[in-house]
Amino acid sequence: MKKAIISLAMLLAGSCLWAQTVDVKGKGERFAHYWSVGTCAGRANEGLRTSWVEQLKLSKEHCGFQYLRMHGLFDDDMFVYFEKPDGRAVYNWQYVDEVYDRMLAVGVKPFVELSFFPKGIAADNSKMQMWYRNRVSFDESRLGKWHDLVKAFTQHVVDRYGIDEVLTWYFEVWNEPNLNTNPKAGFFDGTKSDYFKLYKASAAAVKSVDGRLKVGGPATSNFIADTRYDGEVYDQTKSRFYAQDKINKQQWKGSWIADFIDYCEKENLPLDFISTHPYPTDYALDPESGKSKDAVRYVYSLRDDISWIKAQLAKSKYPNAEIHLTEWSTSPNSRDKMHDILPPAAYILKCNLDCIGMVNSLMYWTFTDIFEEKGGGESIFHGGFGMINFQGLVKPSFHAYRMLNQLGDEKLYYADPLFVSRSSKTGKVIALAFNYPKEYEEAVPSAKNFSNYMEASSKQVDFTLTGLRPGSAFVIETLDKEHGNVYDDYVEIGAPHSPTREETAYLKQKAWDTQKEVVRVAADGTLTLKRELSPWTCVLIKEL
Repeated sequence: MKKAIISLAMLLAGSCLWAQTVDVKGKGERFAHYWSVGTCAGRANEGLRTSWVEQLKLSKEHCGFQYLRMHGLFDDDMFVYFEKPDGRAVYNWQYVDEVYDRMLAVGVKPFVELSFFPKGIAADNSKMQMWYRNRVSFDESRLGKWHDLVKAFTQHVVDRYGIDEVLTWYFEVWNEPNLNTNPKAGFFDGTKSDYFKLYKASAAAVKSVDGRLKVGGPATSNFIADTRYDGEVYDQTKSRFYAQDKINKQQWKGSWIADFIDYCEKENLPLDFISTHPYPTDYALDPESGKSKDAVRYVYSLRDDISWIKAQLAKSKYPNAEIHLTEWSTSPNSRDKMHDILPPAAYILKCNLDCIGMVNSLMYWTFTDIFEEKGGGESIFHGGFGMINFQGLVKPSFHAYRMLNQLGDEKLYYADPLFVSRSSKTGKVIALAFNYPKEYEEAVPSAKNFSNYMEASSKQVDFTLTGLRPGSAFVIETLDKEHGNVYDDYVEIGAPHSPTREETAYLKQKAWDTQKEVVRVAADGTLTLKRELSPWTCVLIKEL
């Protein structure tokens, strides 16, 4: 890392489009770090790997994540369910215990996703999804077995970890059940009404152990602007994909959410939280197959989608239900190379800062490329969801969360591209400046922009902080195309398919090699920063 003491004059660059003065002794507005509440991983079995745990520990240390959500807790590769010839069920929690013990040891709690069906409960064992063959086929006659499994699991974790600990957990029923029709049966081979019955049975099972435990759903896949999910099954003939000049003029709504809330009201069911996955794209985005319709929404779609959810809850019997967005990224495709490079970092900063105070969590999908929904990637950078690649190289998205985690808890000022905060504990000031280019406001960056993403405008920042202690030091850390953008360093050494140990060590160093500068507050207690930010640049300004 480059680190040097420099003068303020060395920071002066470019003409200024705007200037702002912020009195750091002024009144602040308290806010929660909802971006650090949780993150995600692929499936539970991957948590048995040492490198997975090492990367989770790294993410916890630098990004502060409190919870982890993942698929496949009850998949066959977790060996939780056995049936004897007489029909008696035997449960085995050894693999689950190992994963949860490892998570809790590094300070990360489970955000439990109750999925998928083990063999013996699934109705049709030929209907499986993803590379690791999770079972998704629903049969109402087997709901009793499912209820008993969920109840036994819940009782087990309470017995093992204590009720005070488990009361801090969340129990989410299933994953993306609205994707219930495609050649591979989707994530749930059943109808909308079938999922509602599954939720009812699951909620009853969890609450039977302790009524204070938190349960929610429907964990649906995306927001849509058509009627494809209005019926009992996903009707692809009703999918409408809008041109870029029309896509942001539509009313987008969460899949199944209104119907799900109505069902819970009618059945008098508990609903402690709503969960869904507000990716800024439609599922027509598929860069790998070449069949993409480029259905990409604007950068404010997250704010719009959260507002829609809040409106649904406000008019329901559950106005105080929490909102957990349990998957989110620039796109829902694990072969979108945009995930490996710089733009998601600025996107992460902008979206999270724009939506402060609106939700309880926004969970990035995922923290690691140790992830096998489609099997392993063909190369070390293959567009995987992770903030960290398989070899442990941190991507720009990781740095974005690391920067967000360092903010204080009092907002002093925010207007794109500057956020200024203060810590209520230490009184120190921490600010972020970033360039989410105006050219991408109408369509978030996606795979189609991979080769020309730097063809966008710069932004000028010009601000002065007043009320500081004269002579105190600030570190200014810059993430940009030349610093901390490890994919370019990988290409520069020839993009080796299987890097040597020496090459991997070099890339690990480059991945962390953001630019660091230290500046001093002037004698009058002011700090002025004028700088031109190239596209996608993210800057942390932190009082030492």
